[in-house]
Amino acid sequence: MANGKLFIGKTVRELRVSRNWNQSQFAERLGISTSYLNQIESNNRPVSATVLLALVDKFQLKVSEIAGGEGDRLLSAFSEALTDPLFESLSPTAQDLKLVVQNAPSVAHALILAHQAYRRSTERLADIDQELARGMSEATPYEEVRDYFHFVDNYIHDLDLAAEQLATEMGLPEDPLGALRRKLEQQHRISVRYQENEVALRRFDARSSTLHLNKYAPAQTQQFQMAVQLAQVEAGDTIDRISAAAGFRTPEANEICKIGLHNYFAGALLMPYGEFADAARKLRHDVELLALQFNASIEQVCHRLSTLQRPGRKGIPMFFARVDRAGNITKRHSATKLQFARFGAACPVWNVHQAFEAQGRIIRQMAETPDGGQYLSLALQVSKRLGGFRGQETTYALAFGCETSNAEAFVYADDLLDTPSVQYDPIGVSCRICERANCPIRAWPPIKGRIGVDHHQRMTVPYQIK
Repeated sequence: MANGKLFIGKTVRELRVSRNWNQSQFAERLGISTSYLNQIESNNRPVSATVLLALVDKFQLKVSEIAGGEGDRLLSAFSEALTDPLFESLSPTAQDLKLVVQNAPSVAHALILAHQAYRRSTERLADIDQELARGMSEATPYEEVRDYFHFVDNYIHDLDLAAEQLATEMGLPEDPLGALRRKLEQQHRISVRYQENEVALRRFDARSSTLHLNKYAPAQTQQFQMAVQLAQVEAGDTIDRISAAAGFRTPEANEICKIGLHNYFAGALLMPYGEFADAARKLRHDVELLALQFNASIEQVCHRLSTLQRPGRKGIPMFFARVDRAGNITKRHSATKLQFARFGAACPVWNVHQAFEAQGRIIRQMAETPDGGQYLSLALQVSKRLGGFRGQETTYALAFGCETSNAEAFVYADDLLDTPSVQYDPIGVSCRICERANCPIRAWPPIKGRIGVDHHQRMTVPYQIK
């Protein structure tokens, strides 16, 4: 296969399915045979220039959207796994990796899972031998679910459509608290009660059919928890089917996935796809204005922006992450080429770490990765307090942004793009796979680099990368 051939079977299939067309109907609109379309969707043949132009012209798709997506994320994760010294003698080329990802993605997924198990086994063998005897070398259920959402582009088509239809019936996003409570109480006979002594954000008593909410939780949290309860009764069968089809290895992962799908439905219900996507474009992704318009929290808005991947109506490809003070990434997704570290901490140059020093203010950064990718990165600190003076407060940072080619769609980039010579901060995925030789705040040497030590000279980092 020559360079430049485009295998986009998954994208083409999703586009056809989203319109409820069979292969014959879709092939007719593209002006090709049904057999050729079948080969494209099966990734047995690349799309020709004629078909690519038809997709762009007739379905208003951007070439960048068609070429990107899951392939980029899988290639990034696959490449990171192969940087391990274990594979040093093999040295596959970038083209070799692309061939595997394009023609045998299941093999790439299998190797990533195997490498994860290997890394966990290696790390735990040094400290906790007994855990290996209990089978702890496999991915945890939480990590398995995290990867599932990552590789489906953080977009669940059937669930998103169902939530949008229900939102239309309920008149959302107007008066979400009132509309959600009426729906639960009048149609599903679920009473909603606000409790002063309630510890949980949401607790459903099935015997009395009563939903207990924490009285002191913010309104956005209360309505989101009502939407989660509504997801269980309105879309329970759909969620069960989607989770079962994911093929998780353990019952725990299946149940954790259902929680994620309930939350997905809740976000899609409170911020319906069409209306939210239009508002994001009109308000130029001003997350504070979007939060006000949809009566949502900024975290809910940022998370929803990262899910706008509906075939035929995609939003701006974004990345989104939530990071705690210790540097742990507790939420993450990227529809861009920027990927987050799967092992170890995030790059210390990334502006998400600065957000903890600037409470309530959005930190902006123009960043560049070692592969030449350039990004607008935005970060802000968010705090949540449950209760009064003695209530528990949780603080973390949100990071979101896009590639600079799409930065004009963000209000935050205006004066940055107007600067004659934009300065880009050099960031990486993580120190262990970043090959920058002159980074003064590197925490670890790169695992594929050789290091040298000069006893007669001490720089900020006590070694040189060769």
